[in-house]
Amino acid sequence: MKVTVSHIEDMKFEAKTEKSSFIIDCPVISPIEYFLAGLVACSTTDVQLLPKNQGKTVSDLSVTGDVVRNEDNPRKFNKLHLTYDFKSDGDDTLAARWVMASIETYCSTINTVRDSVEISYTIIHNGKTIRENEKVISGGGGSYDLGQIESCPS
Repeated sequence: MKVTVSHIEDMKFEAKTEKSSFIIDCPVISPIEYFLAGLVACSTTDVQLLPKNQGKTVSDLSVTGDVVRNEDNPRKFNKLHLTYDFKSDGDDTLAARWVMASIETYCSTINTVRDSVEISYTIIHNGKTIRENEKVISGGGGSYDLGQIESCPS
């Protein structure tokens, strides 16, 4: 993977990837906000695609990332809480497995920061909270293997 960022003017930059490009317009959206959005989007795509591969359907999917950062520089992430809220035709156990598979196995962005950031999650499935403030153990990826998924390449 390769990304090149070039200055355009003022605080605008163009990011070019191997597949596309986009504008980073600071301070409208800061690089750390892009980073958090990418992290959340990585897991969101997993939670959409894992059920699809099992013949299940997810709707009304929303994932929120709430971060606590250092007060002083570097203002790195210290804590990340992810809230997954979605409906599906799967049961609660299966819904929790999709989220855990993303967090522990498939989402490379989460797994990039999991050893340096305290990560927790809440799952709201079909309007009911089925997991709340669960902690993710740091270390390598988990053992969830729900098959190959066609996710956003990462």
